[in-house]
Amino acid sequence: MKYLIVGGVAGGATTAARLRRVDEHAEIIMFEKGPHISYANCGLPYYIGGVIKEREKLLVQTPESFGTRFNIDIRIHSLVSAIHPDKKEIIVQSLKTGETYTESYDKLVLSPGALPVKPPIPGINLPNIFTLRNVPDTDKIKAFVDDKAPRSAVVVGAGFIGLEMAENLHHRGVNVSVVEASEQVMNMMDSEVAAPLHHHFKEKEVALFLKDAVKEFKQQANSIEVILSSGRIIRADFIILSIGVKPDTSLAKAAGLKIGETGGVWVDEYLQTSVQDIYAVGDSIEFPHPITHKPAIAFLAGPANRQGRILADNIVYGHHRKYKGSIGTAIAKVFDMTAGITGMTHRGLKALGIKHDCTIVHAGSHAGYYPGSTQMMLKISFDPESGKLYGGQVIGYKGVDKRLDLLATVIKNNGTIYDLQEIEHAYAPPFSSAKDPVNQAGYNAENIIKGLFKPLSPFHFHKRVKQDVFVLDVRTSEEYVIDAIEDAVNIELDKLRANLDSIPRDKKIMIYCGVGLRGYVAARILKQNGFDEVYNLSGGLKVYNQTMAEQSNPIYFTSHEETNDAAKTVIPPINIKAMAVDACGLQCPGPVLKLKESIDSIAYGERLEVKATDPGFYNDVASWCKVTGHQLVKRENNAGEITAVIEKTKEDPKKSAHSTKRNDHKTMVVFSDDMDRALASFVIANGAASMGKKVTMFFTFWGLNVIKDAHRPRVKKDMMGSMFDKMMPGHAGKLKLSNMNMAGMGRRMMKLRMKDKNVDALETMIQQAQKSGIQMIACQMSMDIMGVQKEELIEGVTIGGVANYLEEAEQSNLNLFI
Repeated sequence: MKYLIVGGVAGGATTAARLRRVDEHAEIIMFEKGPHISYANCGLPYYIGGVIKEREKLLVQTPESFGTRFNIDIRIHSLVSAIHPDKKEIIVQSLKTGETYTESYDKLVLSPGALPVKPPIPGINLPNIFTLRNVPDTDKIKAFVDDKAPRSAVVVGAGFIGLEMAENLHHRGVNVSVVEASEQVMNMMDSEVAAPLHHHFKEKEVALFLKDAVKEFKQQANSIEVILSSGRIIRADFIILSIGVKPDTSLAKAAGLKIGETGGVWVDEYLQTSVQDIYAVGDSIEFPHPITHKPAIAFLAGPANRQGRILADNIVYGHHRKYKGSIGTAIAKVFDMTAGITGMTHRGLKALGIKHDCTIVHAGSHAGYYPGSTQMMLKISFDPESGKLYGGQVIGYKGVDKRLDLLATVIKNNGTIYDLQEIEHAYAPPFSSAKDPVNQAGYNAENIIKGLFKPLSPFHFHKRVKQDVFVLDVRTSEEYVIDAIEDAVNIELDKLRANLDSIPRDKKIMIYCGVGLRGYVAARILKQNGFDEVYNLSGGLKVYNQTMAEQSNPIYFTSHEETNDAAKTVIPPINIKAMAVDACGLQCPGPVLKLKESIDSIAYGERLEVKATDPGFYNDVASWCKVTGHQLVKRENNAGEITAVIEKTKEDPKKSAHSTKRNDHKTMVVFSDDMDRALASFVIANGAASMGKKVTMFFTFWGLNVIKDAHRPRVKKDMMGSMFDKMMPGHAGKLKLSNMNMAGMGRRMMKLRMKDKNVDALETMIQQAQKSGIQMIACQMSMDIMGVQKEELIEGVTIGGVANYLEEAEQSNLNLFI
């Protein structure tokens, strides 16, 4: 028998090796258009970043070693240009000599892989714009980074490879900006699971531009200007394109092979294409998803390796081994964090109309009392009737892979949430807890199925109609003071039974705590005391705050200039005079309570070092210092262990240790949406900011139209909200003049006049305000009345009430009403 294999790496090389192991006497020829037939594709970013030191370690097998060991005719630099199924032969061109020849086959295997997506963006072919798909690509990027010592880079695309490249370039000391057209990184995950990664970007001072696509690349001397669809401009020394990949099906299409719905080569359960004796494996094939049974493509090395082994057996022994498909189990290291996914997400199930429920678990990587435990978040999706497990997502610092593997095994075997409860894991305090997070997820899911509580996603909670809902915060009063949801009533869990009369019975009760556990206990108390509509916020305040916070992290780095690092303040070594507090392993509110307890035991002027592994402590400690008036001297997150140094001060606890001096703060209320009044507002605001003053702008009623996003998404509104929307300007570019508007003619004249006189347009002034750090607050009450939603506003606007504005005005010596 004569077997021809087109393409190497995971699918092709595995098929070839297995064919030889089961058929010693066959003639096997492998064709590869590049110089390498088997390399560690997933390790390429880590070689560029210097984590993997030796290039040779990426090369799993060389053509020479592979050919010798398995007695295979390896032909590199050989392009298969055509297939003639009727003649059972292929056309091959040598890329070194240009020679063309034919080769016959008994069985043909296609493993062409995938191609990087390269959309027709102006300037995309400029020098120093790279893609990463193979070893030659890696060599080009590595050589550029080594030789040119670039200061800044832009990574376009925030999938697995994009984030791994961002991490490794950051590891090399490059200032990295990530641009992603969707609203989150790792778009295959649910939003609340991706949110901690966005927060981690901020901790690492890596720029993140979400919901913003690249419009154009422009060469500027030795750097590249990246112009975004929002109008923002980023400069960098080089660009990494990681927009995505697509199956390489050109050869299959030309041969008349069937192409599936998703664009991959169609194969049957034995991995044979629509043409007899032609098979396909790897990134180029389409196969039904085991859960949805819809056509899907899996760009993963694991499935490709399994396909190669199955296929080789089917070729030699006949069609008896069926390929069952891939559930898409994938994992990535993102700086200090790890994020993984398997099966179907809430978003994917909702899009397909598959009925399901979800639950979120926060738990430690191992027993909290054993040193080094860090928090992880685990989310599962399941059938609300049978309990069949549809998918799982895990994010954290340690032990993520272990939990993801358990979830994947249950899903792949058509298991249920009850199987999660029965998993018998290896337990000892350094490795897990007696009740593992995976077990806990199964218990939570069963409680939902039995109706013991109703889960509430952060998004549904955020969209609540406030007059119909009673929001109950069951955390401690100390936690409530530090951070709480505006309309929440605080009744501590342990005091709930004594205060049932304080809770209305004619409203929906939406409960939240730190991470969801106390909320569940509170929900059970209320349900068993006659309260019907009781909901518990999934993941608690921690998930809600991270999900609803600003997800982008717009930083503008320089290129070929002194790095921002040189301008950063160097913090001298801190002399801890009093004590160190270990709060590692404690979940919310443990670290804050321990901090409060410990600060009382030291004298004024002394410092306290606190270590914690609860991710929320990074923000909590800053809020706590702001509320209590103590000074936050230092705060850092090192691989999930948060270290904070606090100095005890005698300052009035009602004042922030970081409060702005009165003569440095300017506030204004922007009530009007007249173009000329809006211009005046931003001229004054930008002028004050340029003088180093802190500026707060409070947009209320018609002023909300000034800060609407020109590219705002369509959102669902009630009838009155829709009427307001149609009657009001859609964004700053549509504002009218207060006088002489003349059906829009005056506005156009004003814009032309401003251009002639080199006066920035209003839209440009708003962008300058964003870059200058001017605080823009949108009035929640006005938004509710006028039907304006947060998603319609420009990036960086916070939602608040009059109390937020008055707090800022108290520190101001200039307050304007425009």
